[in-house]
Amino acid sequence: MSSLSRELVFLILQFLDEEKFKETVHKLEKESSFFFNIRYFEETVTNGEWDEVEKYLSGFTKVDDNRYSMKIFFEIRKQKYLEALDKGDHAKAVEILRKDLKVFSTFNEDLFKEIAMLLTLQNFRENDQLSKYGDTKSARAIMLVELKKLIEANPLFRDKLQFPSLKNSRLRTLINQSLNWQHQLCKNPKPNPDIKTLFVDHTCGQPNGARAPSPVTNQLMGPIPKVGGFPPIGGPGPFQHAPAPLTTSLAGWMVNANSVPHQAVSVGPMGLTPPNNAASMMLKRPRTPPTNNPALDYQTADSEHVLKRSRAFGLPEEVNKLPVNILPIVYPGQSHAHSSNSADDLPKNVVANLNQGSAVKSMDFHPVQQTLLLVGTNIGDISVWEVSSGERIEVRNFKVWDLGACTMTLQASMVNEYTASVNRVMWSPDGNLFGVAYSKHIVHLYAYHGGNDLRNHLEIDAHVGGVNDLAFSHPNKQLCVITCGEDKAIKVWDAVTGVKQYTFEGHEAPVYSVCPHYKENIQFIFSTAVDGKIKAWLYDNMGSRVDYDAPGHSCTTMAYSADGTRLFSCGTSKEGESFIVEWNESEGAVKRTYLGLGKRSVGVVQFDTAKNRFLVAGDEFKIKYWDMDNVNLMTSIDADGGLPASPCIRFSKEGTLLAVSTSENGVKILANTEGIRQMRSMENRAGASSKAPIIGTFGASGSAAGPSVGTDRNSPMGAMISLNGDSRNLPDVKSRISEEMEKSKIWKLTEISEQSQLRSLRLPDSLLSVRIIRLIYTNSGSSILALAYNAVHKLWKWQRSERNVTGKATAAVPPQLWQPSSGILMTNDISETNLEEAVPCFALSKNDSYVMSASGGKISLFNMMTFKTMTTFMPPPPAATFLAFHPQDNNVIAIGMEDSSVQIYNVRVDEVKTKLKGHQKRVTGLAFSNALNCLVSSGADAQICVWSLDGWEKKANKFLQIPSGRSSNPLAQTRVQFHQDQTQFLVVHETQLAIYEASKLECIKQWAPRESTSAITDATYSCDSQSIYASFDDGSVCVFISAGLRLRCRISPTSYLPSNPSSRVYPLVITAHPTEANQFALGLTDGGVHVMEPLEAEGKWGTVPPQENGTGPAAQDNSSR
Repeated sequence: MSSLSRELVFLILQFLDEEKFKETVHKLEKESSFFFNIRYFEETVTNGEWDEVEKYLSGFTKVDDNRYSMKIFFEIRKQKYLEALDKGDHAKAVEILRKDLKVFSTFNEDLFKEIAMLLTLQNFRENDQLSKYGDTKSARAIMLVELKKLIEANPLFRDKLQFPSLKNSRLRTLINQSLNWQHQLCKNPKPNPDIKTLFVDHTCGQPNGARAPSPVTNQLMGPIPKVGGFPPIGGPGPFQHAPAPLTTSLAGWMVNANSVPHQAVSVGPMGLTPPNNAASMMLKRPRTPPTNNPALDYQTADSEHVLKRSRAFGLPEEVNKLPVNILPIVYPGQSHAHSSNSADDLPKNVVANLNQGSAVKSMDFHPVQQTLLLVGTNIGDISVWEVSSGERIEVRNFKVWDLGACTMTLQASMVNEYTASVNRVMWSPDGNLFGVAYSKHIVHLYAYHGGNDLRNHLEIDAHVGGVNDLAFSHPNKQLCVITCGEDKAIKVWDAVTGVKQYTFEGHEAPVYSVCPHYKENIQFIFSTAVDGKIKAWLYDNMGSRVDYDAPGHSCTTMAYSADGTRLFSCGTSKEGESFIVEWNESEGAVKRTYLGLGKRSVGVVQFDTAKNRFLVAGDEFKIKYWDMDNVNLMTSIDADGGLPASPCIRFSKEGTLLAVSTSENGVKILANTEGIRQMRSMENRAGASSKAPIIGTFGASGSAAGPSVGTDRNSPMGAMISLNGDSRNLPDVKSRISEEMEKSKIWKLTEISEQSQLRSLRLPDSLLSVRIIRLIYTNSGSSILALAYNAVHKLWKWQRSERNVTGKATAAVPPQLWQPSSGILMTNDISETNLEEAVPCFALSKNDSYVMSASGGKISLFNMMTFKTMTTFMPPPPAATFLAFHPQDNNVIAIGMEDSSVQIYNVRVDEVKTKLKGHQKRVTGLAFSNALNCLVSSGADAQICVWSLDGWEKKANKFLQIPSGRSSNPLAQTRVQFHQDQTQFLVVHETQLAIYEASKLECIKQWAPRESTSAITDATYSCDSQSIYASFDDGSVCVFISAGLRLRCRISPTSYLPSNPSSRVYPLVITAHPTEANQFALGLTDGGVHVMEPLEAEGKWGTVPPQENGTGPAAQDNSSR
């Protein structure tokens, strides 16, 4: 088969997977043998579908192909045999023995006889080798680990374990390009091409109604005419449908002007692109849903995630160069399929009651601090609540900050009634800002710095009349706030300066809600009006791209699922009938309408989405839940009563908590099991997260307790202040604020949140992606070695080239995932290991020739050139938990053990020279100092011990000081690393970073995360010891000045990780380049390894903070803790 035919098979596989033809997908995988779906294989093995397991395998290998294949089939059939014995089904066991296992007798007759003898035992566990056999589930899991290793090592599976990196819906894109080309060849091209079939080439009909001849494809006479082309769409193609019988069909988000009423033109969802001539101008008048649809093409087939298949067609040339989708391909079913949703996963248990004091109008949970809730009320109050403790952290009453700067219309309305209701509150994506939309003209933006540190940031006189909604967005990589109001307009404002960027006009009624989104690098905004009209806008002042009616002409809000791939809306008509629907964006049609909402709702029903699983709405004095994939009501609850007819509701970002308003001017917090755990965890931390300030983006004042600093609409910082809600001009205070602002200009923490602000490279990986547990650069600096959870080592090597003349590791040039010609993998012994309990470890020899490694089993010594195992030693128990070579003798290693001892082992003579005892739990860190002639050890007991290399006696020991308000995992690892000067060392614990003086074992500096929910996962000195790189379980990385542990730069996960809210990915380990002081690498929970460097123009991570600066998280002296 040619390479193009092979690629076509991959395109078909992708298409089938997106269309949910699961059985067909796996049949084609097997029959083509191009891609071995390890996830499907794992699922069938776990479920014990042995016939399907072997049937699927048979497409890739046979029993006698090689020793790896033989071992794979043997392990599967042996497990099937043991399960039959375990069930007492001897007849089945005999059949398996005769039909399945007999084939192996020709290769190892003794083994076959031993297996057969198991039939004679009452319980096969009486056999010594099977004495540790557990239950079926655990046995399958253990076997699966072994099978994956065999598959990875099997040459027949090479290059078949990784699906090619394709843009989503690639086959549809190619078909669409073909249709566009066919249309351009038409002699009489129409602006609205009518495509009903793919079976024959497209031609537009003649003006008199006669059918045009087929296009000439072998020769083009003259240039291609510049026609309007197909309307930009995001689905399978520019197919114009016949009128549809479904009143819910939208025909298409993008529509062209046409004088024929009710014509359904299929145009796409998110391919929101400007027209390239008048023929592509968008429809500007209302339309009604089509009424009939005799036939559907494949574009309208249900798809689990419609955005996965949405593509823009007929795009202008400059837009057509954009990548089809910025989301990575997920194949097969990684993000579309989740386990069946259970009602037990819903937050239904009432765990807290908050007394707000006035009617709640809007709520929003903090995007990072999951238990922080923002509430706005009908009298203009806003409150920030720590729901775990029930504490109201901060409250602000409605107050115009600078009435003199507002329009005369607003000033006049304030004279009559100096009150306003909150219509909407919302946090910015990073949680450093939040916005408040009021019923009178005004939008307030506040800067939140943690605890009760809430500062006025911007006051915007946004609309004439009420501001109905607001949302944050990042057009052109710039944080903006989008507002809409009673003046029928949508406006976009710079969230830093308050300068207006865009105004969108076209609605004929007050605009009720906005929903910004992005797709294919194109930013756009959905808007809905109170008359039920839906429009969409690009940031280009070119008018709306959508003009359509919401179901029931209802007053509607729209929202995406957490991963941004599914669009939902909920609304209530004037008659009180409510609708909650999912949209098929490929068609601009309603994909499914959920059942269970009331026919006589009071007010507009509010709804929300939880991750990619659930929908919730407040209706008929209840909370109603739906599974996104099932139109029937999943369940409903009254939350112990006391809810209004249409309560306000809001999920937390993880979907573990749900806030619902009550009829008694309060808020109930509901939680699922995980949410309860979060609440208790926060309670145990004694409110540390709500009282400890965090780094803010918009901070200006260095005074923690001073007045809040506001800003005018034309500068980042204004001279107006607000003290206890009272705004007035105070020259002396203005002077002081100005001085503080000038000081803040001297130094500001560098925040990196965009990919363009750094150089990051994810290393290529064709092996199974399993979380990285250990990571190190080779001493030469030209390679990176990783140890994964499955005990497999991965080695990346950079080669010398014109782009990389040094051959050193760099983020500018991708390395090669290196393997010897034999194809073997460096895999640790895990034969009798529980991987969940193991503490993997490795150490590299000085000349990079050997690596010593363990993953809970025997310690293995590998040759780094051939990957061959040179020897194994020291079988558990106890298991090795940390390894370190002696600095003066490569044959001597220090081994930290599970039993809390440190063993000094001589490899050459295979002898333990001495055992050091002083820890109470497993040893998790070791570091040698030549200068002080000592060894420092650290353990899960949070203890540090110093040992003399002369005689190995213990010189000192000390326990870590756990920061106040922090609780420590009893098995949390403590690691140590010496400074370049060999006299000080760094201590890394999930609760802190600390610098110790080794000779006195004295803590010099200690730093703890101010956000108590964020734990340190790892940290390391840079090669020159001038910096410390630390990783956190929220995905961020911080760069510190090692002298004084002063924070100089924070790297957000958004700058190096793809946007995928449905999965939580963060670095577990971090390692520094041995010669490049500003380069480090991260090992992630998803199996990825990233190399990070600052921009070449910058050359380093941020700027050095001054000693006296107080805006960043300062290190604290030991005495102050």
